[in-house]
Amino acid sequence: MIACCGPGIGRVDEQDKGHETDRGVSPSVWRYAMARRAHVVIDAAAYFAVIREAMDEARQRIFMIGWDFDSRILLSSGRRWWQGGRKARFPARLGSFIVWLVRTQPGLEIRLLKWNFSLVKSLFRGTMVFDLIRWAARKRIHFKFDGAHPIGCSHHQKIVVIDDVFAACGGIDMTSDRWDTPDHRPGDPRRRKPSGRLYGPWHDVTMVMEGDVAQALGELGRERWKVAGGQDIVPCAPQDSSPWPGSLRAEFHDVEIGIARTRAEYGACSQIAEIEALFVEQIRRARRFVYAETQYFASRAVAEAIAQRLLEDDPPEFLIINPLTANGWLEQVAMDTARVELVQTLRNADRLGRFHIFHPVASDGTPIYVHAKLMIVDDEILRVGSANMNNRSMGLDSECDVFIDAARPANGHVVPAIRALRIRLLAEHCGEEETVIAEALDRHGRMAEMIETLVPAGKHLERLPLKHLSDAERALGESALLDPERPGEMFEPIERRGLFRRKGQLMRLHLQERLRRSIKG
Repeated sequence: MIACCGPGIGRVDEQDKGHETDRGVSPSVWRYAMARRAHVVIDAAAYFAVIREAMDEARQRIFMIGWDFDSRILLSSGRRWWQGGRKARFPARLGSFIVWLVRTQPGLEIRLLKWNFSLVKSLFRGTMVFDLIRWAARKRIHFKFDGAHPIGCSHHQKIVVIDDVFAACGGIDMTSDRWDTPDHRPGDPRRRKPSGRLYGPWHDVTMVMEGDVAQALGELGRERWKVAGGQDIVPCAPQDSSPWPGSLRAEFHDVEIGIARTRAEYGACSQIAEIEALFVEQIRRARRFVYAETQYFASRAVAEAIAQRLLEDDPPEFLIINPLTANGWLEQVAMDTARVELVQTLRNADRLGRFHIFHPVASDGTPIYVHAKLMIVDDEILRVGSANMNNRSMGLDSECDVFIDAARPANGHVVPAIRALRIRLLAEHCGEEETVIAEALDRHGRMAEMIETLVPAGKHLERLPLKHLSDAERALGESALLDPERPGEMFEPIERRGLFRRKGQLMRLHLQERLRRSIKG
């Protein structure tokens, strides 16, 4: 039996009714916590530099939770200046940097929790095997593979907590093929795998936070460590200092941050679907627009919520930034086919032209891969996390999202900062200055109209082309065979599951689309 206990994460017992438990403060939120500072870090070049600087300032514990870690990646150039002008060096590789930290910082412990499926990958990563051996030889470095989930699930969270004071949560894994800058330069020689081969442009996002929210994420991490078979971890003692990097200027100050999770039912751990409920809730709240960056667009629940809004007399604008194709053959089969089905179905509801899906390209036309998981609603809600808009993220894989909502009492001042972030992201994708984007948005109102008026001269956004699906591909996409919403669905008959199996507007629109195709054919 898998243990699953502790404040805010345990099973719901009779004595817990009426109090905060694993069901959270609402069906869509586990917890709210204050942050003294928060900042959205765009692309992994900036994130690796930020997290390296924060780790260097750690005094008690560095806790890293991830889908994957690769000890061979470079966090920086390996050089810094101490105050006073004395030059010092530190290892640039993640594996050596972790060893250096515990050797030079007495009392510091480092814990890494990683999805167990990638254990096989680790054995074929050359020097990473030696790093694991070096880590295991040190009492203050603890490495654990997380296999506490049903068959077919993955541990997908990307969280770092330092001293229970500083935390990061988002889409960036500390692994290979992630590093890139907002320029997304074609053939950038710095975008290199540990093997030496180059990889393509990569866009990603995470949020870093300081304050009570880090304590909450630390609690989440400690409980997940225990579920994965580890011993109890004592919380960090209060401390006056903060690992917040001195070079990082925060976008947000004194804000309340919400935390939402996904977790599959397993052993004594109950099903948690806060992220799914939060997506639906936030889409329903939109009055003017929803801007989203997501690796996949394949979620039945998200598409259903969008369909309901598109059928209104004056629906909000939906602008989704997706990669041209999923990364990997299996993901393309599972996610790209479902995306075609959902987009074609939503177009039946989009009578006023409010639903748009684009993909970014570099200056030479190379597709930029979108790995970010971000959503902005009306410049009033900012959401960043590990959850994609696919079924797995709604109820199968372990996920964690954080969000800032202007409707919360402490957050009335956040709208200008959220708008500035949206403009910064659009400027990155469109290859324009932020002032140009801001002026164009003011002039045109809707984001898609603004994008269409820009003349591509470098990086730009293109409308996502939908490939033609064969009957076999269409059947696979509709079945959601490779992208179920809950663990039990993997063993259900195909006719009882799929993207359109439940009643609702999505099913009705899909039937209309099938009728249109049959008449056209």
